[in-house]
Amino acid sequence: MPLWVLAVSSLVIALVSATVGGAAGGFLRLEETDGEEQSPTLNSQLPSGEPERDPDTIAGVAQRVSPSVVALQPSSASDGEGGNGSGFVIHDNHVVTNDHVASALKDRNMEAVYSNGDSSGVKVVGTAPSSDLAVLKLTDPVDVQPLEFGNSDDAAVGDQVVAIGAPLGLAGTVTTGIISAVDRPVTVGERDNRTHITALQTDAAINPGNSGGPLIDAQGRVIGVNSAIATMGGGMQNKQGGSIGLGFAIPSAEAEDVVNQLLEDGEVTRAVIGVMLDPRHQEEGALIASDDTAEGDAVKPGGPADEAGLEPGDVITRFQDEKIADSNQLITLVQSKDPGDEVTLTYERDGEEETATLTLGSSTE
Repeated sequence: MPLWVLAVSSLVIALVSATVGGAAGGFLRLEETDGEEQSPTLNSQLPSGEPERDPDTIAGVAQRVSPSVVALQPSSASDGEGGNGSGFVIHDNHVVTNDHVASALKDRNMEAVYSNGDSSGVKVVGTAPSSDLAVLKLTDPVDVQPLEFGNSDDAAVGDQVVAIGAPLGLAGTVTTGIISAVDRPVTVGERDNRTHITALQTDAAINPGNSGGPLIDAQGRVIGVNSAIATMGGGMQNKQGGSIGLGFAIPSAEAEDVVNQLLEDGEVTRAVIGVMLDPRHQEEGALIASDDTAEGDAVKPGGPADEAGLEPGDVITRFQDEKIADSNQLITLVQSKDPGDEVTLTYERDGEEETATLTLGSSTE
């Protein structure tokens, strides 16, 4: 990820269900609701023969959302084995999913399978690895109700949510739970392909194959994109554990912005400060790596941090008015801003505290 950053990975795994290998992704976030009552937004027809349920019940929400959730898998015409994940249909016959789902299937013919068994080919419109999101285009779409993004900033701990997807290839699986936490910093992936997200945490059962599927609120709106789970294992080598009630979703506030950029430009621009951080730093703050330990210049020449006078070995302790606990937090805060924003950093050098104002740069993926 060309963002001039490094961070420590947590015990979180991506949710690609695969017969060969797997890929990493991550997520998490939410804030308190304003209490405004909103009506269901979906008008999908019920599946034939299914008993109707009130739209404000879990069954009612699931009935209306499930037709717009697809399983993503290798097409029957593709050679070799592959994995599977989930996605959901939005406007103009596009599908939102995780980058790690699209990446796992990129070398094979991919298809989207609807809950009624119909299928369509798909092609990649754009991917954003640093956000673990991708947008696909259906080539032979079925007429279903597009799902709408809700506002994850209006969610609160304890809100009821529904997860829909294809865990272990079991398409149309519905699970329910609550928002367990918001603003949860999560880092997953290998050193050269890490994702840093402030995610929504949920106890709704999420398992490999749920990746890219929607996390739905009580009104049937997408408030998160399911991406990763925490496990009890001591490592992740070729293993994918099941749900222990610690699932994470990319909040809709971030996902919708990334999706719109991908639809408009086919790429996403991120804010950066132009430094490489040392993931081995155990004390508070984010340590700028030394040039002899970094892969290249620890402070990018001519970058925002360089122009502001920061040097290798400086420890960044505050971003704006927020105290920095570690490099993961700093990365998340920087990425929450826009390129060109002016920010203030507080850092320590040789035991002395200093302050610098810099203008954030940009990195395109």
